[in-house]
Amino acid sequence: MEASLVLTVIGADRPGLVELLSDTAHRHGANWEASRMTRLGGRFAGLLLVTLDADRASALTRDLAALSEVGLRVMVEPSLQPETRADWLSLRLELLGTDRPGIMRKVAATLSRRGVNVEDLSTECTSAPMAGGDVFKVSAALACPPGISIDELRAALEQVANDLMVDITLADAQSARLASGT
Repeated sequence: MEASLVLTVIGADRPGLVELLSDTAHRHGANWEASRMTRLGGRFAGLLLVTLDADRASALTRDLAALSEVGLRVMVEPSLQPETRADWLSLRLELLGTDRPGIMRKVAATLSRRGVNVEDLSTECTSAPMAGGDVFKVSAALACPPGISIDELRAALEQVANDLMVDITLADAQSARLASGT
């Protein structure tokens, strides 16, 4: 029987952390399935999905916990069986505007009230030297439940864009991938 584990990782950023994780996983026969890792605020933070023989999962979990001795905290959770969403619509949301507190709160609330699931989210704040100040960027993959009115969702997001004075685009995920060449 196979176990699938989701690891949440955080520690002070330094070279060798990914090697430390991959060595530990490899020693237990774990397969590195998927991950997202980044440097944020001087910290190394990441998510990782591994699979391995179920009888080796507790030993892996114990060895990952021991990495705290070298400054890397790892939380381990069993993965859940993903629900089938064949009839859900995949959309891509992009936002660009002058940075200010509350942008994500307003966008997230608008999506949540309509039952839209944020499946992947990437944000960044960058300097805008020509305009002065900082620019906030959002890129998100969304899953919309059956029966949702895309026109109503688009209108609600346009209202958010007007309120916050940002640009928001909403596109079919397949069309967005084709346009970006990915």
